[in-house]
Amino acid sequence: MHIDRPSTPVLLLLGSGLVALGLQALCSAACLSARQETARASAQVVADLGLTDIALFTEARYTRHLSQADLFTPFQDAPVSLEHFPSGSLLAPPPHLRDISAPPLDAGSRAP
Repeated sequence: MHIDRPSTPVLLLLGSGLVALGLQALCSAACLSARQETARASAQVVADLGLTDIALFTEARYTRHLSQADLFTPFQDAPVSLEHFPSGSLLAPPPHLRDISAPPLDAGSRAP
């Protein structure tokens, strides 16, 4: 009389998952050259047209193109306004604006 162990279905499922993972790895390796060619073509289009970075959000000017933002952009509508766009709270300021050693913005100004 044949008695199956309770671990047999688990091992079969694990083995089939490993086979599927291996097939996915082989497929991705086979498609790599096609993806690299597409990436090269896209990079050429970006260079030819002079495009900027990708627009991640559509609601605020300073979240559309992160490389084009400056210190004052979020406050152009009102200098003391609070952030009212959700995407502004999801993004960190660009690295060149996070430099703590930068001089204060009012360093060269004098009171009238």
